[in-house]
Amino acid sequence: MRTAALAWRQLRRDFKAGDIRILFAALVLAVVAVTAVGFVTDRAERALAIEANRLLGGDAVVRGDAPIEGAIREASTAAGLESVDTIELDSMIRVGAGDTANLQLGDVRALGDGFPLRGSFRIAGADGVERNAEAVPEPGTAWMSRAGADTLGASVGDTVFLGDRSFRLTALVLQEPDASIDYFNVAPKVFLHLSDLEATGLIQPGSRIRYRLVIAGDANAVDGFASAARANLGRGQRVETIGDARPEIRSSLDRAGRFLGLAALVSVILAAVAVAMAARQHSARHLTSVAVMRCMGAQQRTLVGIHVGELLLLGVIACTLGVVIAFGLQWGIGRWLESLLGLSIPAAGLMPALQGYGVGLVVLMAFGAPPVLALRRVPALRVLRRDLGGFEPSAWLVGGAGFVGLAALLWWKAGSATLGGAMLAGIAATFAVLALLAWGLILLVRALRSRLRGSLRYGLANVSRRAGTSVAQVTALGLGLMALLLLTFVRTDLLDRWQLAIGQDAPNRFIINVQPEQLDPVRAFIADQGVDAPVLFPMIRARLIERNGEPVRGEDFAGRSGDEAQDRQAQRRAEREFNLSMQSDLRDDNRVTAGTFWGDTAPATPEISVEEGFAKDLGWQLGDRIVFDIAGQRFEAPITSFRSIEWESFRPNFFVVASPGALDAYPASHITAVRVPGDKPRFTADLVQQFPNLSVVDIDAVLTQVRSTADQVSTVVQVVFWFSLAAGVLVLLAAVSASQDERLLEGGVMRVLGGKRAQLRLAQASEFAAIGLLAGLVASIAASVLAGVIAVQVFDLPWTPNWALAAAGGGIGVLMTLLAGLWATRKVLDAPPSVTLRALQE
Repeated sequence: MRTAALAWRQLRRDFKAGDIRILFAALVLAVVAVTAVGFVTDRAERALAIEANRLLGGDAVVRGDAPIEGAIREASTAAGLESVDTIELDSMIRVGAGDTANLQLGDVRALGDGFPLRGSFRIAGADGVERNAEAVPEPGTAWMSRAGADTLGASVGDTVFLGDRSFRLTALVLQEPDASIDYFNVAPKVFLHLSDLEATGLIQPGSRIRYRLVIAGDANAVDGFASAARANLGRGQRVETIGDARPEIRSSLDRAGRFLGLAALVSVILAAVAVAMAARQHSARHLTSVAVMRCMGAQQRTLVGIHVGELLLLGVIACTLGVVIAFGLQWGIGRWLESLLGLSIPAAGLMPALQGYGVGLVVLMAFGAPPVLALRRVPALRVLRRDLGGFEPSAWLVGGAGFVGLAALLWWKAGSATLGGAMLAGIAATFAVLALLAWGLILLVRALRSRLRGSLRYGLANVSRRAGTSVAQVTALGLGLMALLLLTFVRTDLLDRWQLAIGQDAPNRFIINVQPEQLDPVRAFIADQGVDAPVLFPMIRARLIERNGEPVRGEDFAGRSGDEAQDRQAQRRAEREFNLSMQSDLRDDNRVTAGTFWGDTAPATPEISVEEGFAKDLGWQLGDRIVFDIAGQRFEAPITSFRSIEWESFRPNFFVVASPGALDAYPASHITAVRVPGDKPRFTADLVQQFPNLSVVDIDAVLTQVRSTADQVSTVVQVVFWFSLAAGVLVLLAAVSASQDERLLEGGVMRVLGGKRAQLRLAQASEFAAIGLLAGLVASIAASVLAGVIAVQVFDLPWTPNWALAAAGGGIGVLMTLLAGLWATRKVLDAPPSVTLRALQE
């Protein structure tokens, strides 16, 4: 207790005297940066997840082939969640009467009041004006999908017949929930009120009816419900979330999460840089006072207790203040985002605050404890000889443990092994290069020192005179600038590439079931419409049956990886039918990540190439021999390559493609995708009229939803970027300011000896310019290389080095270092030399 009291007393004294203010400010800023980014990221991820769920109609959906009752419904009630029922079934849809009637098998969807719980229907009435629907169709009325109306020749006001009932068509659906799970539902869709379904007489024994229970509410409650529902699933039931959406939809959210994780990593790096520099200066300021205490008989244990206790007290106070400030900042940013995006952003969770405390205390102990522990080895002779210091072997052990803790924090904040590994490797390599080049700069300045004159000689001489300080300064500034430039490169270049991936020229019609004899006629029809010539891909339905001679069963994947969502997805992929295709050349939206793609020359025996995520889910490796069942026939081939696919291209892509000619003996239809201009409203109707067997999928509504989600994600990413950049600049400024005592002391002496303001300013500018030039050059190169690695390995995007941007970033880094250094040493010119010298010598 006595040691704690002494630690508290010293903290108060140091803070009042200003000795610890720089470290305190650096730590507060570091915690603010980390915590605020964490708060904003946490809220943004929750908001984007809720907004993305509008593509699902709710936060979770339970599907089944029988009414969903019992434990699952009780779980939703117990969790206090909103719920609504819908029913889907296939039925013949008739529009008109007599010889002019149009009849086709369609998808009937009966909707309960309140559906959708997330998002809304976009409809157009008789006046053709688009609007968001405020409710489901009224009893006795129906809506129809726009593509379905084109196929059946229906218009608003017509009568639609379903079973024993007729309905007045009151609106066309332009955009609907649930499109993200599978938009390849080509049948005309009719939407009616749930209370009307029984009167149609369509619910009969043997009818293929699909029941849905849609859930929405608090994210934690929904997660709990999903877990409880999966534990009580019966035959034919499954739980779906936005994670089960098509890869085109999931990709935007995945990349947003990766960028937000990168922003959090940058905040941790900047925190470490700032605290390391400030703690080093704090320790140096206490060398003399510790020597005096040693002369008065203070024990080493007491000295360590006082100074480490002071650090802990400082850390708790600074972390608490930083978390409070961060909470206020994120509250204001959240309110602004709500008005900007037009959506409700959930409150932040507790985890970002805990992360702020963890980062602040770990960084403080990692970089603050080693120099403080070295204080106990300070000799008493330090009172007379200022050049003597202390060396503490245990400080290296503490520092090493701290670095391991920091690495663990980086790995944790990354949320991705690849991103965390890339950042750790990039930091280590940049640190080593910066340290080596800093020593090279010192040796060069020493060699050229005699040839320099005036203020330039004095300024550069300071670089070599304080070798240790210069190396630390260059390394710290270089790492900080690298982190900021990396975030800038990712924001300006990768985000643009991501937005371009969802281009305005993406296909908006998928044409399915083109038979081999129809290939040339379909091409001719599309050409006559003035639409770009399509590429038609063969599509063969297949089921996975064997891998390396062992049968494949869905239940084999239950609990295999420990990740419940991944295991469920692997189980579905192992059990369901999917499409194979053949491909000769590698398109620009496909990239080989492992193995060798066959290219234009067909191999002598069949080979297959697999999408890397699909292969990972099923545990496939290069060289595995996979067997499929195709209409009762076996098809076997080895895996010779893995591919990554840019799903945002919205072009026909396949998880598994075979080499040319490998599937020629199997029955196939063909699929293609085209971009139909808005001035061709009759394209679908005319195509289906000429080729009645074709199915045309209009995905304009899906594209609109995906672009809307991507735009919202982009807005959130930019907000987090600017906030991280602003916080990073403040932290960087604290790091620069934390090592200026020696310069202030020397500047005071120079002024006493008659140095002019202009001479001192020029000397300071030359010193900071040299340090900034070296740090900025290495930082820009390191950031460019690391951005390339992250682009390819984390964001799955192509990368071309932008050296103009790197040069500009390096120049800005030099300017930032110069301005920060001159600002930090302004006291040399503003305060009387006697005041400066007395303050630094006390």
